Amino acid sequence: MEQRVVISKNLHQELAMAISECEHDKLFVLVDETTEKKCWPLIKDFLCLREANLITIKADDTNKTLESVSHVWSELQRMRATRHSCMINLGGGMVTDLGGFAASTFKRGIDFINIPTTLLAMVDASVGGKTGINFGGLKNEIGVFNDSKFVILDTHFLQTLDRENILSGYAEMLKHGLISNEKMWAELIGFMDESLWFMDDSQDKKQQATINHKLSTLNQLLADSVKVKERIVNEDPKEHGIRKALNVGHTIGHAFESFAMKKGEPILHGYAIAYGIIAELYLSAVKCSFPQDKLRQTVNFIREHYGQMTITCDDYPCLLELMTHDKKNTSGQINFTLLGSIGDIRINQTPTEEDIKEALDFYREG
Repeated sequence: MEQRVVISKNLHQELAMAISECEHDKLFVLVDETTEKKCWPLIKDFLCLREANLITIKADDTNKTLESVSHVWSELQRMRATRHSCMINLGGGMVTDLGGFAASTFKRGIDFINIPTTLLAMVDASVGGKTGINFGGLKNEIGVFNDSKFVILDTHFLQTLDRENILSGYAEMLKHGLISNEKMWAELIGFMDESLWFMDDSQDKKQQATINHKLSTLNQLLADSVKVKERIVNEDPKEHGIRKALNVGHTIGHAFESFAMKKGEPILHGYAIAYGIIAELYLSAVKCSFPQDKLRQTVNFIREHYGQMTITCDDYPCLLELMTHDKKNTSGQINFTLLGSIGDIRINQTPTEEDIKEALDFYREG
C-alpha cells in the first residue's frame, strides 16, 4: 500500500480508518515530553486508541539520537511488539523522523502512521519517506527511506504552537513556493504579511473566529505545499534527480543549523533554512540570473520575520567544512540546488568556495 496523505476534517474518524487498514496485533503511540503534554490529551480518549501503548522520549532535536532510538526499541521489545505491530508517531519532525526510523528497523520493519503536530513536520518531515537521526554532530546522518502508511494532517494541532515554531514550518512552505510558481510564492508572502495569526490562551470569541478563518486559509496553503512535495517525491523517490529541488536553502541552511548546535546555541530548523534561502538565492542571482526584485522581496520577508543569526568571517571555514558533509555532494564538490527564477530549478550547481563566501557576506550584510 502506498503512503496516503489525509488533510483532516474529522481526526477521530480518519485515524480509526488508518488504524483499521494497518492490520496489527498491538498498537503503540510515540510522543515526546512536549506532545505527551499538549497533543496526546486531544486524542487519547479516541475509541480507536483504547488499547494503545504509549512510548515517550525526550523533546527537541538534541535528543534525535541513537540513545533515543534504542529507548524506543527497548520499549517495543518490553511490551512485546511483533513484526505485525503498528506505531503512531505523534509529534514534530523529530518524532516522525526518529519514530519512522525506529519502526522501519524494529523486527526489520513494522507499519507506522504519522500524525505531525507542528507546521514543519506537516509540510516537510512527515511526507517523503525520509527517516533518521542525527549522528556525530551532523543532521540526519543515519536513516532509511521508508514511507509511513498514512500521514494525517490536522491544523488544529497548530494551536499548541508558539510563533517561532509556526514560522519554522512556514520557511519550508516558502521554499515550496519558490520551487513551484509565482502565484504560490506571492500567496505565501502575502498571507504572513497580513497576519500575526498565531495563538495564545487569551483569545476572545472574535479573535478565535479570526484565527479559525486563518487556519482555514493555512489549511489550503498547507495542502498546496504538500502537493508540491508529493509530486516531486513521486517523480524521484530516492533523490537521484529532481527531488534535489527540495534542497533549496538547505546546503547552507543545514550548515547554519549544525554550526549553531556546535556552539551550544541551537536554532529551529526552519529558521536555519530561511537563512540558507537568503544566501542561496544570492548564488542563484549570481550564477543563474534569479530576478533581483524577487530576491529582494524574499530576503526582506525573511529578515522581517526571522531576524538574523550572527556569524563572522572567522566562522566561514567551519561553515564550509560542514557543507562538505552534505549528502548531495559529488566528487568532493559542494552541490547546490539553485533557481533561475521562481519555479526554474537548477540542480547540481557547484559554485566555487569564493562564491559561497560571497553568499555568506550577502547574508551578513545584504
